[in-house]
Amino acid sequence: MTTEQEGDGESFVQPQDSGSVRKGCDPFAQTQRSKLQHRRARINQQINKEMRMRAGAENLFRATNNHKVKETVALELSYVNSSLQLLKEELEELNSSVEVYQNDSESISVPMIPLGLKETREIDLTVPLMDVIHEHYYEDGSQFEKEIKEFMDLRQAMRTPTRNEAGLELLMEYYSQLYYLENRFFSPSKNLGIYFHWYDSLTGVPSCQRALAFEKGSVLFNVGALYTQIGARQDRSTVEGIDNAIDAFQRSAGAFNYLKENFSNAPSLDMSSASLNILVRLMIAQVQECIFEKVMLTKTKHDFLTQLQIAQEAAKVDDIYALVYQTMLQPPVKDYIPFSWTAMVQVKSQHFKALSHYHAAIALCEYSSIPEKEENEYEKIFLQFHVTVPEGPSVNVLLHDHEERQKLGKAHLKKAVIQHEEAMRLHGLCKILRKIDILQEVLSFAHRRSLNKYSEIDNEDDFFETVEPPDIHSKTEQKPEIKTPNFTKVKVTDLFYRLGPLSVFNAKSKWSPPRTVRLVKGESGFGFTLRGDAPVLIAGVVADGCAAEAGLKKSDYIVSINGSDCKWSKHAEVVQALKNIEDDGVDISVITPQCPEVQTVADRKSLISSSGFLGSSNNNKENAQKNIQNSLSTGTLLHWNKKKSTSKRNNGSTFSLPFASVRNNESMY
Repeated sequence: MTTEQEGDGESFVQPQDSGSVRKGCDPFAQTQRSKLQHRRARINQQINKEMRMRAGAENLFRATNNHKVKETVALELSYVNSSLQLLKEELEELNSSVEVYQNDSESISVPMIPLGLKETREIDLTVPLMDVIHEHYYEDGSQFEKEIKEFMDLRQAMRTPTRNEAGLELLMEYYSQLYYLENRFFSPSKNLGIYFHWYDSLTGVPSCQRALAFEKGSVLFNVGALYTQIGARQDRSTVEGIDNAIDAFQRSAGAFNYLKENFSNAPSLDMSSASLNILVRLMIAQVQECIFEKVMLTKTKHDFLTQLQIAQEAAKVDDIYALVYQTMLQPPVKDYIPFSWTAMVQVKSQHFKALSHYHAAIALCEYSSIPEKEENEYEKIFLQFHVTVPEGPSVNVLLHDHEERQKLGKAHLKKAVIQHEEAMRLHGLCKILRKIDILQEVLSFAHRRSLNKYSEIDNEDDFFETVEPPDIHSKTEQKPEIKTPNFTKVKVTDLFYRLGPLSVFNAKSKWSPPRTVRLVKGESGFGFTLRGDAPVLIAGVVADGCAAEAGLKKSDYIVSINGSDCKWSKHAEVVQALKNIEDDGVDISVITPQCPEVQTVADRKSLISSSGFLGSSNNNKENAQKNIQNSLSTGTLLHWNKKKSTSKRNNGSTFSLPFASVRNNESMY
């Protein structure tokens, strides 16, 4: 059962006593993927150790003037650098283990490129959060041990998400909880001393920051990475599997693109703008490859126009992979992206270029009959098929002359054979790709098929020279999308809801310690006016009344009545509680906001808007202040912050109205 309460534009759902936190997969389960992740974590730790040793040796080398010590340290540095290079090569080989993430189907499909998840260290939030609860909220921190443990369990679980929808929901739930954590505990004027450690996904180099934005960005990166693994494991021999793969890669591209657009100055290279740009393009290329496979699977009618369409789809895949390859060659990511990735992208570009020419040849050589009623349509389509007009006769003559069609088809087929051979040559140059048997099988099959077809149409009596065929104009029937993450899909509850409505009880707001006063109802009542919900506000105090004599002030919030917490209580509930008091009076606990002018509509709106995670413009201001604090206190640590968003808020968002405007809910007691 869950208990729902609503306040002044804000609500909470009280979670169940148990089972409310999603679980990750067993970190000790001996699956291929878990073994790979364990090896990656071990290498990350070794890289971290070697880098600390190198930093110490470099400091000693700079500090000493002893020649013999310098020689010894220089020798040690060479050993450390060699060890680092070997570890990075081992990690690169793990990142290139694409076959682990592929599906177990017996069908032959070109393997996709997935990403491994970023690793992180465990952190203990118990003491820092308890301190904030005690010092800022004036509550007993030990009373929130359950909530803190639940949050830490959630963080531990999200380190090992399952490779399915449940794993994605786990990451998104933790990501959403970080929003509440940030607004509850991370004040722009005080640092909690919590460090978030994350390892680079590709190099294993550790990064450490105190900014919660780094934690949020790393989790969002893992959302994108997990989508790549889900996309790679789909059985693409069925339409359903292809559609699932397309959706996964599009959502992965959306996560990386959102990260690129909303964050800057990343402390680790895998989340830099240049790297994220490559990942977005790579995911779009893999989407386009899936679209090609879908066309091949669904086009049951084999005719001239179908083969032309397939050729143009293959040319589109080639174009995008060629763009990805050129992007990978640009600094600063040229030496960062694994060589096996670069080689795989180049091989795929050549492979699909070959396929485009092969299907063009099939269209020209095998389908010679053209319906008279559709001659104009065929001619129009073929005019747009090539990038440049083919040499020789006009299109009309070409489509009706069998010999001319064979001539151009043979030229396309020869080009296909050459491109297949180039793809196989590039494949052979990469040691890691040579280990991927299925890729070798796909390339060899396509090459043999083109060779066999060329042998069929090759005639020794042909005296014409094979012309150079023009490139094929790329075209697709389904344009890839970049699907932005839907942060509202996974419904979450503020684990620390007992602290009170977030619009009032947050890290940015300040108030006096709770004080309890004893009120005895006089002839004219208590002498104050109440207004609003969750929490109820004392809108006015009658001079010389009971409330004024007890020390209550205008703008005080009522937080408890006779020891019963009422931070989340509605106006009517507080009124009823006051009516039910005994003759001897009532104990009311109140707090006084120290800076009530800060509670503007915009502030309250930004605090309780469910969509205000990474893209909130108010959060940008908070991070800007946080940057100033960090820059003064963290020395050489890089700061990774949200980019400013220029998008306007939705005017229809639910938020708490200022109390001054809620006149119909004001009552005198």
